[in-house]
Amino acid sequence: MKIGYGWDSHEFKGGIPLKIGGVEIPFAKGLGGHSDGDVLLHAITDALLGAIAAPDIGTLFSPSDPKWKGADSAVFLAEALRRVSEAGYRIVNVDSTLILAQPKIGPHADVIRQRVSELLDVPPDRIGIKAKTPEGMGTDNAAIAHVVVLLERAPRNVRRKSQKKPQL
Repeated sequence: MKIGYGWDSHEFKGGIPLKIGGVEIPFAKGLGGHSDGDVLLHAITDALLGAIAAPDIGTLFSPSDPKWKGADSAVFLAEALRRVSEAGYRIVNVDSTLILAQPKIGPHADVIRQRVSELLDVPPDRIGIKAKTPEGMGTDNAAIAHVVVLLERAPRNVRRKSQKKPQL
């Protein structure tokens, strides 16, 4: 078994959509970043990569590369999943905590869980989505995501070595 930890943060900015966990959430501001700013998918990607001692998201998808400007973070996640499978592992579960003052995540948690479940190809009951407010920490204009993943060795007949490489 292997454990991975991922962390990400982005500042809120006007004029862009808010995406968390691959879900667009109605809000006046989105999360700035070189890609779509999806803090949850970025943290999951880094947790998966870290569990198998692969390079991190910033190394694989450099924010200085114009190719990734506005990119859907699901592309990064797909590459991490490909690497996890190639290393001979599969996801047991994912636990996440989002820290943001607003919008409230509770009303969107089930939709986010379902979307992350689809992207990871694991049942929703293996995806933990929690949200906390920063409680005076001075991060009211940002969103932060912490993620832990647990991987297990995949049986040989389940490994997806033939899985297509995501288009980068």
